[in-house]
Amino acid sequence: MRIAAPLLLILGGLALQGCLAKAAVDVVTLPVRAASKGVDLATTSQSEADEKRGRELRQREERAGKLERQYEKQRRKCLDGDRVACDEARQTYEELQVILRSLPAEPERDE
Repeated sequence: MRIAAPLLLILGGLALQGCLAKAAVDVVTLPVRAASKGVDLATTSQSEADEKRGRELRQREERAGKLERQYEKQRRKCLDGDRVACDEARQTYEELQVILRSLPAEPERDE
């Protein structure tokens, strides 16, 4: 029994060296990992920027489509003599024109 205790202490010490070495490596590399993570969060990759632009473009196109439908409905009411619908149609048309100017031009197709 007297021999087993020191042997266990020696084996335990050897086993702890690996844990201590790993902990030391983790402590040393922590600032580098934290800095690289911060850089990743602070910068936007080209693909992320493209995705964001595409998403914004789709949202504007959807808004333009909704405004076109709304304008047509208001215009029909205006033609039926509804003066309020005429005013709303003018406002809708102006908003639609602003959005359409912000959309990129469609490429011309050769047919």
